[in-house]
Amino acid sequence: MVDTRPFLPVSSHAGSDPTGPSENRRKPMKLQLSIFFVLLTVGFFAALLTSNNRSDNGFVKENEHGSLASPSSEKQLRPVSRGPAVGVSEKSNRLFAKDNENQLAYPWNNSMLSWQRTAFHFQPEKNWMNGPLFYKGWYHFFYQYNPHAAVWGDIVWGHAVSKDLVHWLHLPLAMVADQWYDKNGVWTGSATILPDGKVVMLYTGSTTENVQVQNLAYPADHSDPLLINWVKYSGNPVLVPPPGILDKDFRDPTTAWLTSEGKWRITIGSKINKTGIALVYDTKDFINYELLDGVLHAVPGTGMWECVDFFPVSKTEENGLDTSVNGPSVKHVVKASLDDDRHDYYSIGTYHEKNGTWIPDEPKIDVGIGLRYDYGIYYAAKTFYDQNKNRRVLWGWIGESDSEAADMQKGWASVQSIPRTILFDKKTGTHLLQWPVEEIESLRLKSYEFNQVKVQAGSVVPLDVGPATQLDIIAEFEIDKEALEKTTGSNVTFSCSSSGGTIERGALGPFGLLVLADDSLSEQTPVYFYIAKGSDGKLKTFFCNDQSRSSVASDVNKRIYGNLVPVLEGEKLSLRVLVDHSIVESFAQGGRTVITSRVYPTKAIYGVAKLFLFNNATEASVSASLRIWQMNSAFIRPYPNNKEFQ
Repeated sequence: MVDTRPFLPVSSHAGSDPTGPSENRRKPMKLQLSIFFVLLTVGFFAALLTSNNRSDNGFVKENEHGSLASPSSEKQLRPVSRGPAVGVSEKSNRLFAKDNENQLAYPWNNSMLSWQRTAFHFQPEKNWMNGPLFYKGWYHFFYQYNPHAAVWGDIVWGHAVSKDLVHWLHLPLAMVADQWYDKNGVWTGSATILPDGKVVMLYTGSTTENVQVQNLAYPADHSDPLLINWVKYSGNPVLVPPPGILDKDFRDPTTAWLTSEGKWRITIGSKINKTGIALVYDTKDFINYELLDGVLHAVPGTGMWECVDFFPVSKTEENGLDTSVNGPSVKHVVKASLDDDRHDYYSIGTYHEKNGTWIPDEPKIDVGIGLRYDYGIYYAAKTFYDQNKNRRVLWGWIGESDSEAADMQKGWASVQSIPRTILFDKKTGTHLLQWPVEEIESLRLKSYEFNQVKVQAGSVVPLDVGPATQLDIIAEFEIDKEALEKTTGSNVTFSCSSSGGTIERGALGPFGLLVLADDSLSEQTPVYFYIAKGSDGKLKTFFCNDQSRSSVASDVNKRIYGNLVPVLEGEKLSLRVLVDHSIVESFAQGGRTVITSRVYPTKAIYGVAKLFLFNNATEASVSASLRIWQMNSAFIRPYPNNKEFQ
């Protein structure tokens, strides 16, 4: 039975615009727990097509290879823009070149496309998708979903549940676009759990006029651990764009946190001209809101802020914190997904509750101009506090970087990242540490160990681990100390993205792993370190991922990703790589720098996919120690009693 009185008493505040009838509500209750879950929405990745089918692999004698079909069997690509017209970031897998009309679709076959589907990353059974909540023994994941096609559009809420964040059961759609205030899309939302266990949800809807408004929903039956049915508040929308904010620049409410006055506080992403901002609202009942003067934070030149996240991290403890926690041993993180470049940026700083503002510790690495969660394909990420294990968990949306035509052919597009725990890096004081949740280790099967493997400069060493399509790899590298000392420094600057990838040899790098490679190395995806020595003798270490030879296909993105990774005195170079078919998630130095890639090989698939160590430095040898596990597949399937809900 629907509970028609799930909220606190109505108060009168400016900034809300409820249009439904008033209702009697319960008297105030002390609120004690807030949990954040998010719909990982807006997103995509605007990919730059590198139509470079180089036949050299950088390590072995050059081999010739190219398209597997004649031009007559290829079709021209005509990318279509999806998202900006209704006021969200670009969602289409557009491949930009000088002349899109001349871009040819690669002739993918069913075997290749079937291989691309992941084994232990969450994704729906079909079509297009884009953070979970722990409630009565279940993790719930609500996600943006197009039930009709493998492209963005017709967005509703998909719903799945899990006991362990690994194995998932699909439930019926949670909410559909059936009201004037969300007719053009049920977009990003966040939840708060009240002290009596009731859940309230705020989400962005796009109205029939494409105005972005905030709406309220709640479960029809709070006693249902599966939260099958949801009710939209009759007075929606509860928030409309305030004066000075454009209709299409007001979206993605955060989880609510408690102030010392007992009010709930949220923030919503927006912009003023080219300045990205986070608006701040207070509420006592989740129906009426007060817009605070000023903003939580603003950064000029960063454009629209989507999927803003705000949460505390402990400076002293190795566990996560509830969103409402504050105090002298706490720092606060502000994160924004930038509509302009489709990347997720974060910064660590100090939150001032009295006026609702936040100030970064280091302005040079402020939100949007400094650190990113992930330097690959990763967008619209949000965290939630998992009270079940006292941890903060981060999820992100991983889009496609092949052609939309290929997505339509295979019948699905985009997946979720492996959930990651997130902690304050006490050693650097500037970074967060991201690491796959411990539950993923339950999928480990047979393991292989390699100790102190010497890899000479300019060499490749095969690692016999069997098929290399589903792997969990942990590795440490030590570079020759004599070479480090003897190498002459240089003023030349290095960048992963602008370098030539692993074929650009330096005295102290690149070196690392070749994943999803075939025996001839005609297809390979290097995950590697590159050490640059400055003229002052100081070392800088970069962590990169080179996709330039990841596939011979012409209609996929082949960029080089990466960034500087801090390596402190006494630390070995370390990395962890999760390989799951077409996704490679890589974590350097305990998760200080992370890179997620989508890879679409045509040859290095199934049993042909191999794993290698490589060292393409010119002067230094390296020693590597590794432990590698074959990974089982997760069970992701419909809930057994799904028919009862139809």
